[in-house]
Amino acid sequence: MNRFMITATASLIAAGAAQAQVTEDDLRNDQTITTQIVTNGMGRHLQRFSPLDTLNRDNVQNLVAAWAFSLGGEKQRGQETQPLIYDGVMYITGSYSRLYAIDLKTGKEIWQYDARLPEGILPCCDVVNRGAAIYGDKIYFGTLDARMVALDLKTGDVVWRDKIGDYKAGYSYTAAPLIVNGLVINGNSGGEFGIVGEVQARDADTGDIVWTRPVIEGHMGTLNGEESTMTGVLNATWPGDMWKTGGGATWLGGSYDADTDTLVFGAGNPAPWNSHLRNAGVPTDGNSGDNLYAASRIGLDPATGEIKWHFQTTPREGWDFDGVNEVVAFTGTDGNKYYATADRNGFFYVLNREDGSFVAAHPFVKDISWAEGIDDTGRPIYNEANRPGDPTEAAGGNKGETIFAVPSFLGGKNWMPMAFSQKTGLFYVPSNEWGMDIWNEPITYKAGAAYLGAGFTIKPLFEDYIGSLKAIDPLTGEIKWEFQNPAPLWGGVMTTAGGLVFTGTPEGRFIAFDDETGEELWSFQTGSGIVGQPVTWEQDGEQYVSVISGWGGAVPLWGGEVAKQVSFLNQGGTLWTFKLPRQMAENN
Repeated sequence: MNRFMITATASLIAAGAAQAQVTEDDLRNDQTITTQIVTNGMGRHLQRFSPLDTLNRDNVQNLVAAWAFSLGGEKQRGQETQPLIYDGVMYITGSYSRLYAIDLKTGKEIWQYDARLPEGILPCCDVVNRGAAIYGDKIYFGTLDARMVALDLKTGDVVWRDKIGDYKAGYSYTAAPLIVNGLVINGNSGGEFGIVGEVQARDADTGDIVWTRPVIEGHMGTLNGEESTMTGVLNATWPGDMWKTGGGATWLGGSYDADTDTLVFGAGNPAPWNSHLRNAGVPTDGNSGDNLYAASRIGLDPATGEIKWHFQTTPREGWDFDGVNEVVAFTGTDGNKYYATADRNGFFYVLNREDGSFVAAHPFVKDISWAEGIDDTGRPIYNEANRPGDPTEAAGGNKGETIFAVPSFLGGKNWMPMAFSQKTGLFYVPSNEWGMDIWNEPITYKAGAAYLGAGFTIKPLFEDYIGSLKAIDPLTGEIKWEFQNPAPLWGGVMTTAGGLVFTGTPEGRFIAFDDETGEELWSFQTGSGIVGQPVTWEQDGEQYVSVISGWGGAVPLWGGEVAKQVSFLNQGGTLWTFKLPRQMAENN
């Protein structure tokens, strides 16, 4: 090859590389650009709604497998990723902090990155990873040893790598990052180890920290390398020094509301679980023992990390009802703009988009016992008899009174993302009907050790089902239809303009439902439990759907009697891709 040909070829490669640049406009319009998916949630508002309607109720029965990709090796565990799609390549993360680039047409691996985790990592709830983010010519994801990594999109080479927290102290990371205006924004994991929840923003090109915002009162934020402002007011709702190990892990990541220029992150359980220990001597009336900003949704300024507003779903939390579940921006059928979040505590909340203030709350699971309801301000009306007992008042001080609470600490809804349909105005919420025996125990903080101060056993409420996919009217709380499943639902949901709702079950079934009636229209057995997040896109005039199959996550590790019921389920690690052939679409 002569010098001209070499130079020309290099120029063409460089030109091609220059074209593969994800911009802020791409991120902003990700929901409407149907040939790509470059954000977690199929849009930063996390609606998980596709405007594609080529695949619809009338022809979904013609959906066929196009290709499958095995993650290989023995590192299977739970596979909770959401695929990303850009420039002819699909990107997925895998258990044990791996990332794969796959040819979109053939399913052939292009490259693979393995984080090569150190000994001594302390993941709470399986070695999962829920996805990545793309911006410019890089792809970003977090690792179980609490690092953020930027890789070259084309080669998988490391561009930069930065520390989120000290994994030896219990910090880890499992969520997909969020990118806004050139900043890579992430939370942290480790709430069961007495860490301090925080949101961090880094320069996408360099990895340099721009700002940090702890979510437990008393801790200082930073901006451009300097201290900025304190979170909350020291000791306003936390007694003594308990705030120093206050938990509140921001472990599920966040959403971005472009209309109000607001990041919305959730904060997990306060540490320890034992609410009596956290609030010894604090009156139970008023809000002096609320333990802000744990178990809350928090609105942040994306440029500075300053807190704009907060809404606490479970003040004085004592059942491990994390407040991390995703906050979805949507327009209601009444034409008004809202946020919606289905909390671990069993209530579906609607909030004001301007200031995060309370609008309404509806129970979405049965037999809630810890609260009688939600008052007009959004605070729970507690059933104090259903709070786990104080071990200091028990004989010998070893164990407080055991109570049976509903829902269980794994929640009416846990991490698994719901979907909103712009077509029906409904939310499709993966939920579980279960409760728990729970009791409090004495505990002392030790770095890197579990910091619970509680024991528990999860139990199903009903003999015939645990999992329940519900179609919910967010403005009234009415459940329009329900699909019941024997095993707990632990995977994400997607809805489309074609009138379809997709999700999977731990038994391995990938299912398409009618969005208006809940009728099951199509299913496919994937061979392992589905705890991943489906996506759909358009390629060469045909509509495709993908989901990863691989049983795992928190249920088999923490599920008590429920875990025993699903112990027969096989692990796996296969990405399935389906398509509606063009001739099948044209015939309907």
